Amino acid sequence: MLLLTVVYDNSKEDIIEQFNEMKKYFHDRNIIVGFSESIDNNTHFLKIFCDDNALNERLINIFNLYMANILYNVVVDEFYKKDMQSFLTDTYFFLKYDEIKDIKELSVEALKSEGEILNEYMVYFRNRKNSMTQKIIECLEDNKEINIKGFITFRMKELKEDLESIIDKVVESYMVDKEYNEFIKLLKYFVEIQDSKIEKVNIIIKADGTYVVQDGTGKDIMEVLFSELSEAKYSGTVNMDDLLISGLITSAPSTLAIHGEENCINKEIIETIKKVFGDRVVFCRSCDMCEKVKAGVKI
Repeated sequence: MLLLTVVYDNSKEDIIEQFNEMKKYFHDRNIIVGFSESIDNNTHFLKIFCDDNALNERLINIFNLYMANILYNVVVDEFYKKDMQSFLTDTYFFLKYDEIKDIKELSVEALKSEGEILNEYMVYFRNRKNSMTQKIIECLEDNKEINIKGFITFRMKELKEDLESIIDKVVESYMVDKEYNEFIKLLKYFVEIQDSKIEKVNIIIKADGTYVVQDGTGKDIMEVLFSELSEAKYSGTVNMDDLLISGLITSAPSTLAIHGEENCINKEIIETIKKVFGDRVVFCRSCDMCEKVKAGVKI
């Protein structure tokens, strides 16, 4: 049975590789999908067939989803080549050349939106991609022939808003990261230029995620660490994290040992400490304090 006829010109010949990957995908699942191609001048007519005995609603849905992803990639490539640069320079005219170059690379990854979801931005990218893919599936369900050039011409406008919304989020993420990195750079510089007020600080993270802060002799120095800060009161994990970072920066220890890293609730504080203090940070997992943390013994 004929599943779909795809019409494309020589400029899109590289699409055949994706069709071969689709053919292999079905072949690995013991489903026979065949191609029949004819060429008239520069126009290719690719007919995609399936064994009638294997045809069912589930197969058609899988085929449409796979085909929709192929067409989505074609749309993304076209948008990247013809529209992305002008969209960025017109909308974000304040960005420098190198920044636009970085954002374009990040945008391709965001538009493809593949792999593990690691943050809220990637959730947004995946949702937008899924929305566009669904629109393409609806188009495939209504048509037995897809002309790639015509599809791009008439469907790009419909999909462009979603594509541009992804770029907007990429720029937002990029600017947030840039500000964060500049802030970290400033903190790191501040730590490096001042003398260490405490030779060694041990941060013990207990099973419940709370901190015990000791010096190299095992003396609790939580109050000492905070004594040079303002008289701001702290409550809850977030404020404690902020105060801890501030106290460590003010004291600038020569060595900062972290015990029970796996118990940390806010993983970002660990990353911040690593970036600000660099090779001063050591992670301990086998000393007496670490064993006490694992055993739940009061420290």
